[in-house]
Amino acid sequence: DSGVHALCQVAHLEVKTELPAKLIILKFNDLLPHDINILEVRNVSKNFHARHDAKSRAYLYKISKRRNAFGKNYLWWIKDDLDVSKMKDACKLFVGMHDFKSFSDNDPEEKSTKALIENVELTEESDLILIRISGSHFLWKMVRRIIGVLVEIGRGNLTDKDVEKFLTQKSDVPKKFTAPPAGLYLERVVY
Repeated sequence: DSGVHALCQVAHLEVKTELPAKLIILKFNDLLPHDINILEVRNVSKNFHARHDAKSRAYLYKISKRRNAFGKNYLWWIKDDLDVSKMKDACKLFVGMHDFKSFSDNDPEEKSTKALIENVELTEESDLILIRISGSHFLWKMVRRIIGVLVEIGRGNLTDKDVEKFLTQKSDVPKKFTAPPAGLYLERVVY
């Protein structure tokens, strides 16, 4: 997803080499652009697949309550006052096994729009609103649409009832509120 970030991304590739992991890391990082950095290299079984073997993933979304001169590409600045309490309450509605068809992009490669969301947590740190979402897997743009819906609840434009409807009936409304990619981070992948 263009414009999003990863604090912990895992990839796999098959190589035949005698080079030690430390040297592989150095050589890769010499060739990569400044904003991509290899932290670790490990040997895994031939059957390992970075995407399909993941048990769960966790995302972090950063919203700023004030303008930030350096953070434009790394958070979403919202000028409106948000009712954070209502947003926190609405977070609970997403937890559990739900059909996220209203939050998907109708990707023909997706076999199912159902996902198990383990936790949605909203915290405030200074001028930041941090929203962490963990779950079994996520559809393309799903997290950004959940964030957008939570923000609209904070603005008073949507209610808990709307979220309940989006989780039981197909709706195009969440697409209108897709949060910008700049604030989204893949925070953790669990195997």
